[in-house]
Amino acid sequence: MFIASFLAAFAAAMVGAAASPVAPWQATAPLPENTSNSKRPLRLEPLQYVNTTRLQVAYYEDGPADGQVVLLLHGWPYDIHSYSVVAPALAKKGFRVIVPYLRGNGPTTFLHADTFRSGEQAALGYDIIELLDVLDIPKAIFAGYDWGGRAACVAAALWPERCEGLVSVNSYLIQDLSKAWVPLAAPIEAGFWYFYYFLTPRGEAALAEHPKDIARVVWNKNSPEWNYTEADLDRAAETFVNPDYTSVVTHVYRHRLLYAPGDPDYADIEKLLLKQPKIGAPTVTLDGLADGNFPPTNGSSSQAYFTGKRVHHQIPGAGHNLPQEKPSAFISAVVEVTSYI
Repeated sequence: MFIASFLAAFAAAMVGAAASPVAPWQATAPLPENTSNSKRPLRLEPLQYVNTTRLQVAYYEDGPADGQVVLLLHGWPYDIHSYSVVAPALAKKGFRVIVPYLRGNGPTTFLHADTFRSGEQAALGYDIIELLDVLDIPKAIFAGYDWGGRAACVAAALWPERCEGLVSVNSYLIQDLSKAWVPLAAPIEAGFWYFYYFLTPRGEAALAEHPKDIARVVWNKNSPEWNYTEADLDRAAETFVNPDYTSVVTHVYRHRLLYAPGDPDYADIEKLLLKQPKIGAPTVTLDGLADGNFPPTNGSSSQAYFTGKRVHHQIPGAGHNLPQEKPSAFISAVVEVTSYI
């Protein structure tokens, strides 16, 4: 079973990590503002497909086959086109860029009808490792935001031998489910309305019937300064036409708030995540100063979770969908993290 071999490898990696010195936190001046791609709805095509143990993963690839691999991981309710400027720009710089649709999104589908339609963080993280395995990629830079940032953090923490570097929007994103019922400040809770809406049959029905309308509300709240176009939203809405979109999305939030069980196949991984494992890979973290839902920080509150080189930047004008809103800042972060490898 994959869990047994994983646990042995993780334990060995942690022995080595324990001996590594903790790098000092570095705060830097904000990066300059960059131009959004919102008026240029480019498409990442053609897509390629591979099968893992549970999924047929649809992904876009660009750049030289022998380039340094970077996985670009999207969030919700967004899609791979958050990287429509970032991906080709990194490919031109010599990176081998891989941009997968996450489970339940777009053309990525489950292979078997009886597979648990889980959206839990363990599943998202392990999907990344399985994708690397089937593509025969030993290690890569993981870069993402929102769901994709969480998947990147999970994979970086639990499979450190596969992660060369990490770029994460909003810093350390592994959920501490032991604190799932600890309330946050009221304005933040208000922005998380959909967490609670999706716990109900009413919210599930609304997501199934009106996914684009819900996405519009979330986009507006998450990124109040982002002047996206209707074409941007239409393009992203194509990813919602997936037979398991509603099941996976609602499970993300039901599991996160302890209102739904996880997939038993990931139970051992979830136990490790409860320990809030540290990340040893070189890391660049980013916070958007115009994120309407997730207050920016100077990085110090999450520094204890990073045991390797870590640099934090605040990005003026950026909301939650940072790579699409400020692609130059995200490109710079990927290039920067390679200098620390």
